[in-house]
Amino acid sequence: MKIFGIDPGLDRTGWAVVEKTGSGPLKLAASGLIHTEKGKNLGKRLLEIFDAITAEMRRSAPDEISIEEAFFSKRADTQANTTHARGVILLACEKMGLRINAYNPKTIKANLSGNGNADKRQMQRIVQLLLNLKEIPKPDDVADAMAAAVCHIRLGPFRAAMAKAGSKMRVRMKDEG
Repeated sequence: MKIFGIDPGLDRTGWAVVEKTGSGPLKLAASGLIHTEKGKNLGKRLLEIFDAITAEMRRSAPDEISIEEAFFSKRADTQANTTHARGVILLACEKMGLRINAYNPKTIKANLSGNGNADKRQMQRIVQLLLNLKEIPKPDDVADAMAAAVCHIRLGPFRAAMAKAGSKMRVRMKDEG
């Protein structure tokens, strides 16, 4: 299983490719940061994100995408910019035909650390340990993308089993009704 994790943002979008084979350990295959210049036109910045994320997905050929959901910020401009960036990223994923799995930040933190309110430094250290990295992953946008990928590797099979069970229940109920 090869998961492409994404932490979306207009200024900085972190991405990471995490692999899991059978019962083997998690492995970081690649990671990076897409940084757009603040003074540029919004449309140009979004196009840069779209092109860069598409190129990285083509290069890594992931099985699925795990993207952090946007959280509500006290600053409306920051929230809007993150939403714009997330939108073009989702478009890129759809155009590539990749299955998108979204997780809110608290779910990712709780899944990896047991604490939905873990701070950035704690999460970076946990990601370092889970992926057996020599150094703490930086910047935190990239560490967050790694965390999103690891979260899906852990929760994805459960989500799939529940969806399958749910569809069987709906069919059974339909047959009985």
